[in-house]
Amino acid sequence: MSASVPHPAPDFRSLFDSTLSPLLVLAPDFTIVEVNRAYLTATRTDRSIVGHAVFDVFPDNPDDPSANGVANLRRSLQAVVDTGRTDTMALQRYDIPTGESGAFVERYWSPVNTPVVDGDGRVTHIIHRVEDVTDFVHLRRVGREQERAVAEAQMRAEGMEIDLFVRAREIREVNEQLSRANAELDAAGRTLQEEQQAKDRFIATLSHELRNPLAAATAATELLAFDLPEGHPALSVLDRQLGTLARMSNDLLDGTRAVTGRLELVRERTDLCAVVHGACADIHGLFGHDGRTLDVGLPAGPVLVHGDRLRLAQVLTNLLSNALKYTLPGGRTRVRLSTEAGQTRLCVEDDGIGFEPGQAEELFGVFMRAAPAGPSTPEGLGLGLAVARTIVELHGGRITAHSDGPGTGASFTVLLPLALADTPQPRRARPAHPAPRQLAILIVEDNTDLATTYRTLLERQGHHVTAVHTGADALTATASHLFDVVLCDLGLPDIDGYTIAREVRSRPYGDRLRLIAVSGFSQGADHGQSRAAGFDAHVAKPLPLADLLELLAGGSERE
Repeated sequence: MSASVPHPAPDFRSLFDSTLSPLLVLAPDFTIVEVNRAYLTATRTDRSIVGHAVFDVFPDNPDDPSANGVANLRRSLQAVVDTGRTDTMALQRYDIPTGESGAFVERYWSPVNTPVVDGDGRVTHIIHRVEDVTDFVHLRRVGREQERAVAEAQMRAEGMEIDLFVRAREIREVNEQLSRANAELDAAGRTLQEEQQAKDRFIATLSHELRNPLAAATAATELLAFDLPEGHPALSVLDRQLGTLARMSNDLLDGTRAVTGRLELVRERTDLCAVVHGACADIHGLFGHDGRTLDVGLPAGPVLVHGDRLRLAQVLTNLLSNALKYTLPGGRTRVRLSTEAGQTRLCVEDDGIGFEPGQAEELFGVFMRAAPAGPSTPEGLGLGLAVARTIVELHGGRITAHSDGPGTGASFTVLLPLALADTPQPRRARPAHPAPRQLAILIVEDNTDLATTYRTLLERQGHHVTAVHTGADALTATASHLFDVVLCDLGLPDIDGYTIAREVRSRPYGDRLRLIAVSGFSQGADHGQSRAAGFDAHVAKPLPLADLLELLAGGSERE
C-alpha cells in the first residue's frame, strides 16, 4: 500500500484575505492591525488604514448631528474587551467617508465583534465582521409612509429578515465547506448521510430562530388589543403585517423542505369544501382592505378527498395571498370548487396584473415572481406557488396557471382525486373540556419578551402564572411548587426541554402535570421526540392566544 501524500499546511493569511465576509482585526486599543479584501471593498478604503485607530479612519459624519456610529461601535468593542465575549450589534447606520473633501456616503451595517484570547484568557485582538445591508434598507424605505409605531415595527421585522438571510448564507457556506471536507475523508454513503443531517439541522434552526421573534410580536399585538378595547388603526396594520411575515416564514421553511424532499403529510378523509370555507374565512378580512372583493362559490354537499387538511388549506391560502398581492385596489377574486369525472377542481381567479402566457410554468419555480422586484412590486419571497405545487403533487394532483396576458388577470386551477369509498373516515375531534377558572401555569421560555407577554395575557384570563428563562430554574420551580400546566420551550440555553420533561415525569407527582411543548422546532421528528420525552402536546410558534386558551381547555389527555 502506497503512503498517502501529505497536504501542505493552509496559508491562513490567504484564507483570511479570501473570506467573502468583510473582516477587520483590531488591537485591544482599537488600532487596526489587519484587514481583508472584502472589508476594503465594502468601505472603499485601502491597506493604508492598517496601523491607524479605527475611529480616526471611520469618524462620525460631522454634518449629521444624530450620527452615533462611533459611540455604538466603541461601546460594543469595549464590551468585548471587558467581558471576553462576542457582541452582536443591532442593524447600524454608520456613514463612511468618500475621500472627497470631507464628504460621507450613507451606509447601513450588520456587525459582529468577536474576541481572540490567549492562554491566560486575555483579549489580544478583536475580529470585527460586518455585512453591508444598505441596498436592502434603501429598498424597504421606498414608498413607506406610515405612522411612527408601524415604521418602528417594520424596521424590527426588516432586521429579522436581514439577520435571517445573513445567517442562512453563513450556514450554507459552512455546510458547503463541511461537504467538501467529508468527501475527502469519508465514504460516499457516510457523506450523503451527514449532508442530510446538516439539512435537517438547518431547517430546525431556521424555524426556531425565526418563530421566536414572530411569536413575541404576535403576543404583544394581542396584548395591545386588550389594552385598547376601543381599537386602534395600528393594530389592524400590525395584524396584517405579522400575518404576512408568518406566511412568508412558513413558505420559506416549507420551500426548503420541498426542495430537500422533506415536506410531510398527515392524510385522512377530508371535506375539501370545509377546508376552502375555513381558509377563505381566515383571509377574508385582508381582502376588505383597499376595497378588494373575495367571491366564494362552494357545492351544497361535502367534497371528500384523502389528504392533509392543514396542507390543503395552505395551498388555497398561498393562492389567495398571490391574488391579493397582484390585484389592484377595488379588484375582485373568485374561488370556485366543483367535482368532475372522479376528481375535484379548485379554481382561484383574479382580475389583477396577469402575466405573459409563456410564463405560466415558470411561476411555480423557487423564488419566481409574476413581476420583477421594484418599488411598486408587492412583497414576497417567490415561494408560495412552489410550495403549493409540491403539496398538490404529493396528493396525487396537479396545479396549473393561466393568463391571457399582462393586465388581463390570472387563474390557478388545482385538480385532486376524490377520496375512494374505502378511505378511512376523518378522526373525530375530541370535545374540549372547560378549563378551571384559575390554573397555576409555569412558562419556561428564554425569550424574555415572549415570556413576559404570555404571562401578562394569561394573567388577564385569571390564571396564576410564573415565568422562568432557563432549564435549571424550571426544574427548581417544579420541585417546590405544583403547577397545573407547564408551557416549555425546547431550545433553552442550558437544559433542553426534553430533559426537563423526562425529569419532571420521573418525580412522584409528575403524572399530574400537563406538559406542553411550545417551540419553533415543529417538524415531524420534533413531535415524536417531545411525545417520547413525556409532553402531552407540541405546538409551533407563533401561538395565538385563542389557540393557547383552547389548548388549556383541552383537559389532561395525551395529544
